[in-house]
Amino acid sequence: MIAGDIPISICVPYPERVRGDGDGWVVSANGAAYWGRHGAAGLLLRAPRPDGSAVVLLQHRAPWSHQGGTWGLPGGARDSHETVEQAAVREAHEEAGLPADQLIVRTTVVTAEVSGWTYTTVIADAEDLLDTVPNRESAELRWVAEDEVADLPLHPGFAASWERLRSVAASIPLVVNPRS
Repeated sequence: MIAGDIPISICVPYPERVRGDGDGWVVSANGAAYWGRHGAAGLLLRAPRPDGSAVVLLQHRAPWSHQGGTWGLPGGARDSHETVEQAAVREAHEEAGLPADQLIVRTTVVTAEVSGWTYTTVIADAEDLLDTVPNRESAELRWVAEDEVADLPLHPGFAASWERLRSVAASIPLVVNPRS
């Protein structure tokens, strides 16, 4: 935008205070930008329905966010002192209100790697369908049957890795609440 001869840039502020030392963009050699100065991590959380079938928790990304309007996993930048598991669990707590003590980490999968930057998906289970509390980064949080995930407009990175993640998750028995 230009006012007279002076260019004016408009900056949309991040709606919440940025806190971690990992918050920031990494730009690859080809100019593509990736969130997370130390990489990023997301949580693929599975839980059993009453019939025992698995559902996964997905996040409908807020319109203002990168790739807003798409569905993906709660996740974000990894801080320098965090493991990928710690980062994914922290982000899931921040973005979905998930209590860390009710998450059972099963495995990790590096689902993107570019010029030393990585995105790692942490696969975890909850013994029950947990209540969620979305923050400003989430337009919606929803438990989705695994067979229905690909029907949603997915974040491109998640779309590219979904079948692989689904295959890895299928090889790990779902933790089921013994009271069921």
